[in-house]
Amino acid sequence: MKRLLLKTLVATAAIAAFGAAQAQDTRTIKFATQNPKGHPLVMGMEKFAEIVAAKSGGKLKVNLFPGGTLGSDQANVSAIQGGTLEMATMNSGILASQVKEFAVYDFPFMFGSNAEAEAIVDGPFGKKLHDKLKDKGLIGLSYFELGFRDITNSKRPITKVEDLAGLKLRVIPNPINVDWVKALDANPTPLPFPEVYAALEQKAIDGQENPVTVINANKFYEVQKHVVLSHHQYNPQSVLISKKFWDSLQPAQQKIVADAAVEATKFQRQQAREQVAIALENMKKNGMQVTELPPAELAKLRDKMRPVTAKHAVTVGQDVVAELQAELAKVRK
Repeated sequence: MKRLLLKTLVATAAIAAFGAAQAQDTRTIKFATQNPKGHPLVMGMEKFAEIVAAKSGGKLKVNLFPGGTLGSDQANVSAIQGGTLEMATMNSGILASQVKEFAVYDFPFMFGSNAEAEAIVDGPFGKKLHDKLKDKGLIGLSYFELGFRDITNSKRPITKVEDLAGLKLRVIPNPINVDWVKALDANPTPLPFPEVYAALEQKAIDGQENPVTVINANKFYEVQKHVVLSHHQYNPQSVLISKKFWDSLQPAQQKIVADAAVEATKFQRQQAREQVAIALENMKKNGMQVTELPPAELAKLRDKMRPVTAKHAVTVGQDVVAELQAELAKVRK
């Protein structure tokens, strides 16, 4: 009886130890973004969660926090660095506060097409910039796509560059965005994204600028009447993971997460591009008036923004700008 009891106790201890090891081996990843469920960014996050769960046999679980529920992008960066948030996806240009070279992604009219942007961010240039984040406690896994930004407002249709003068426009809180709005004789108002809808509704600002998928998903058509398809900036979205968390993963887990990010990125970009026409149509159905600038006005818009690019090229580094332009030249051949 004593021997049987001893065997039972040993077996029970072994099962408990195995259960504890299994529990320890199960990790939860909190993944945040500013956009709401239904937006292509969140679709990409959902795909990432699905792939990670499948490849890890459920040992890695991804919980999504869309709609800015965990705070602003800046707050998310701090949380990732501190290890209290595992992942987030955000405009790559926001990371200029961590590594100055990221500001190059916010240069107006830098990219002429999705294909150009994709070639750059997926190539040596994009990898080089993400590698610079490691010293800041961030790991860049891939680049989702937000797309080309357009300008909305509640005051008037924009049919020429001068129509933008005097408008109070919300911008992403960084210097280059403030400067290009000033260059158009408009008034820049830096605001975290979660505050934008309320500011538009309360008429604290006249307008904002974002890709049409963002405008539609966040129902800005409820508080904005006009949109001009200016396509003045293209936004890659860095998919970030906390270095503290990354270093705590086993090599096999790191591979699952890294591979899932690449696979989800392909899906996400496809969704982002397919959703543009759908978003535009829904915005029109909800009363938004859509205008496009004639070629001569678009050229004028580009000219007004050239001094902004020249000014910030000095800050970012002329060598960085030259490197990006050289890579673009190869793509455009």
